[in-house]
Amino acid sequence: MSRIIMAGIGSRGDIAPLTGLGLRLREAGHEVVVAAHAVFAELITGCGLEFREMATNVDVDMTDPDVDKRKAGWKFASPSGVRGMGEGMIAALRDEPADLLLLAQLTEFAGFALAEAKGIPAIGLRFQPMSSTGDHPPASMGAVSLGATGNRWAAGIGSWIIDRVFGGVVAGFRRELGLPEVSMRELRRRRTAAQWLVLHGYSPNVAPRPADWRPGLEVTGYWWPPRPADWEPPADLVQFLKAGSPPVFVGFGSMVDSAEHSARVSKIVGDALRQAGVRGIVQSGWLQLEVSGEDLMTIGEVPHDWLFPRMSAVVHHCGAGTTAAGIRAGVPAIAVPVYSDQPFWAKRLAELGVSAATIPHPKLSADRLAAAIRIATTDTGLRDNATRLAARIAEEDGVGAAVKIIEAQLTAVSNPK
Repeated sequence: MSRIIMAGIGSRGDIAPLTGLGLRLREAGHEVVVAAHAVFAELITGCGLEFREMATNVDVDMTDPDVDKRKAGWKFASPSGVRGMGEGMIAALRDEPADLLLLAQLTEFAGFALAEAKGIPAIGLRFQPMSSTGDHPPASMGAVSLGATGNRWAAGIGSWIIDRVFGGVVAGFRRELGLPEVSMRELRRRRTAAQWLVLHGYSPNVAPRPADWRPGLEVTGYWWPPRPADWEPPADLVQFLKAGSPPVFVGFGSMVDSAEHSARVSKIVGDALRQAGVRGIVQSGWLQLEVSGEDLMTIGEVPHDWLFPRMSAVVHHCGAGTTAAGIRAGVPAIAVPVYSDQPFWAKRLAELGVSAATIPHPKLSADRLAAAIRIATTDTGLRDNATRLAARIAEEDGVGAAVKIIEAQLTAVSNPK
């Protein structure tokens, strides 16, 4: 069997699905290594997968309330940050034996060059639709359609900007690996002409595959992360759940900001839950939310596949992973998107009839959130839609579909025509 390296950069929601895919690949007989930043070592090794640390030149503790997290976030996405992440990836994986690289977004910058230097294929892994289509602009550009021509134009402009901003960084990776100089634009053209394979780890029932996508862009279904084998719910959380009606979950995942903003959002959330007259569970997350009160509880990391089915509604930022977990649980949502692909997923939840409201994060208020919570917890139509969608999702085997495609690619490389 083959030795496969998976590489991921980002938040927990970007890394956790890789563990689900990695475990199924291992069950199929392959050796699997997952490369990521040090903060995710326990997540990966706790699932029984091999871990390789990719260092970065951005040394920031995103859980520190005194850190300006907005500036830190820009550092990660800057050419300097991408250069540091890429250099860390090359250092970690250059001498690691492999037959295939699986590259999540942001690892592609160095990953393509690394695969070329190793003489092995690479497959892209994405959790949102980013390729050009007339159906919608790339998910990271938001939720507003520009029409078929405009949507394709937006994708082209996005690619042009990326090539301009990061072209020098990628050229540096290629020099470091002893590869000939080729522009990012030409590299992109070659991948497209070769129908480079990209697997999208979300459900076609949630975001259908556009009919005008080129061959090689596949939507497989979700890659559910495993729950750690030794995980047990905290006793105080179990007691809280038993003490009354199903609560409303509020959490904004890996969204980051200042300590001042954290305190303001915490107050809004607590006030909204009390105004709506519901019990609430608030996940602290990187924003470090905290609420208190007889019917309110603040929690740390708890697997969403265990928690969400016990909720009456989920309020979240519409990150791809949290959106997926909410849909899987079959409970109504309230969308509070911040940026990037989050408005796209918020729009999809509304179009699917499973979201009570979309409240852009800058417009979040106690009154607006309380009103949305009342709808989410009383509208039987929303609940029925969420239940039906969850049933359709349960019939899918996204990770199984992805494994079949990956193995077909490995076979094709091993037995060229």
